[in-house]
Amino acid sequence: MRKMMMAAAVALPMLGGAAMAQDTVKIGYIDPLSGGGASVGEVGLKTFQYLAEELNAKGGILGKKVEIVPLDNKTNPQESLIQAQKAIDSGVRYLTQGNGSSVAGALSDFVTKYNERNPGKEVLYFNYAAVDPILTNDKCSFAHFRWDANSDIKMEALTNYMKGVPSIKKLYLINQDYSFGESVRTTARAMLKEKRPDIEIVGDEKHPLLKITDFAPYIAKIKASGADTVITGNWGQDFALLLKAAADAGLKVGWYTYYAGGAGGPTAIKQGNLNDQVFTIVEGYANIDHKESIEFEKAFRAKYAGQTFWYPRAANEMRMFAAAAEKAKSLEPVKVAAALEGLEFEVFTGGKGVMRKDDHQFFQPMYVAQFGELKNKEPFDEEKTGWGWKGVAKIETDKTILPTTCKMTRP
Repeated sequence: MRKMMMAAAVALPMLGGAAMAQDTVKIGYIDPLSGGGASVGEVGLKTFQYLAEELNAKGGILGKKVEIVPLDNKTNPQESLIQAQKAIDSGVRYLTQGNGSSVAGALSDFVTKYNERNPGKEVLYFNYAAVDPILTNDKCSFAHFRWDANSDIKMEALTNYMKGVPSIKKLYLINQDYSFGESVRTTARAMLKEKRPDIEIVGDEKHPLLKITDFAPYIAKIKASGADTVITGNWGQDFALLLKAAADAGLKVGWYTYYAGGAGGPTAIKQGNLNDQVFTIVEGYANIDHKESIEFEKAFRAKYAGQTFWYPRAANEMRMFAAAAEKAKSLEPVKVAAALEGLEFEVFTGGKGVMRKDDHQFFQPMYVAQFGELKNKEPFDEEKTGWGWKGVAKIETDKTILPTTCKMTRP
């Protein structure tokens, strides 16, 4: 009897721990928290923690508290798989990641194979920023959902805007040397050839990802080429340092970008005095005339010392996760996945979005925004520069939809 009582005494805390674990929805956040991508990864972590707090203030997901588990992958695919396994071993069944399509490809493959080998213990991977089109085309997976527009969707919108800018005559391409950068350069070439065959491509450069500390030699090439416009998919320090070198060299060209709003980007644009010369394609920006997102932006900046809310798509991801769980009346990943397929949703900055069932690509309104002096009482500047983002074009959801080659295997 005494042995039974001792065993029960030992078991009670263990059972309590299990009960606490079951009362928590853990999301493994796998992104760089050290190394060259840390400035981006740390903001992403704060973003997801803030969104978890928002859900928890409303009762969590199906009454369970949401917890973000930080996992540093150093922007390395192999390290990402180690962190994913570590998360799964600790009971995490939902993973999210965004920085680096090479990482995303590795994670998607890993989660797909894990689910095949572990029926009943499935895991889902929520992608909030890795935009290589292959992830929702040839490499599509039932376990992978993407909330960011893929790079082809973004380039379609950018080039549709650029075709109406007659001053663009000579174009230079500079991109990071990995799958996403390759997608940007090849798609830009193809789309501009169709829409503006008169534009001359005067340079097409690739460089190592997050390893260049001085872009002066690259800027010298752009200057020597006679380019009047640059397209780049660079993100993180690779964009900020690229623009800093441009400012130092006095390079005055138009910039068409994916991630100019990231850490250091606005400061570099202002230092280069590139007023209204830098454009970006986004699913939302701070100065959109939308009451709810403006109030959210104010609160986010108040909590994080003026940090911009970079990721409207992360808000869409977390809120849709909660909505899908409510719809499924379950937190089992396979049931949540089924509920997400085809789900329509009011997006963060207003308007309708939809998660396409065929390939798990989310479609939403997109915007081309321009960075420069704020002249119409816009509420937010960036990085204390006094300059901010202003919309120059909106692309409605139905105009962003491109076909997919996905042939998805479902459980």
